[in-house]
Amino acid sequence: MTNILVLFYSRNGSVAEMARHISHGIESVSDCKAILRTVPSVSTTCESTEPDIPDSGSPYATHEDLILCDGLALGSPTRFGNMAAPMKYFIDSTSDIWASGDLAGKPATVFSSTASVHGGQETTLISMMLPLLHQGMLMLGIPYTESGLFANEGGGTPYGATHVAGSNNELPISDNEKALCIAVGKRLAEISKKLKTG
Repeated sequence: MTNILVLFYSRNGSVAEMARHISHGIESVSDCKAILRTVPSVSTTCESTEPDIPDSGSPYATHEDLILCDGLALGSPTRFGNMAAPMKYFIDSTSDIWASGDLAGKPATVFSSTASVHGGQETTLISMMLPLLHQGMLMLGIPYTESGLFANEGGGTPYGATHVAGSNNELPISDNEKALCIAVGKRLAEISKKLKTG
C-alpha cells in the first residue's frame, strides 16, 4: 500500500474540504491510501492549550506520520500571502526529520484557500513549498493539461490546487476547483506509487 499524508490546517472548513477531495483523487489510484491529519491551533495567549485529541475531524499529525508517508499533500489557508501560523509552527518543529533525511526524494504538493482571487494564493503555495524543498521533497504542481487551469473564475494554479472562498467564506468549492483537487491527488498518488515500487 502506498500511503499519502494529507496534512492541513483549516479555520473555516474550506481547506478541510479540499483535503477530502484530494484524498478522493489519491484513493482513485489502486493500492493508494490517503491519511488525513491536521495540526492544532496556536494562540497568542501563552496559557492557552489544545487537547491532545481534537474534538472532531482529523487527528493531529505526528512526526511519525511524516516519516512513514510515501507522499505528502500540504494545505493551509492564506494569512497575508503566507501559510497560517499553526501549519508554520508544526513545520518548524520538523528539524529532526530534516536531519534524518526521511522526506528526501518523496513527492509533495501544496494547496490553499483565500478570501479573494488576489488574496495571495500563489505566494501561500510557495511559502509551503520552501520548507518541503529544504526537506528534499520533489514538488508537484498541476500541469496545463488540466483544462481547469484555464477557467476565468475560482481558484487553480500550476503551483497547486486553490479555492476562492469569498470574504465571508460564503463561496462553496466550485466544480472546477474540486476537479483540480481530485486531479492533483491522483497525480500525487500515481507518482508516489511509481517511486515507491521503483
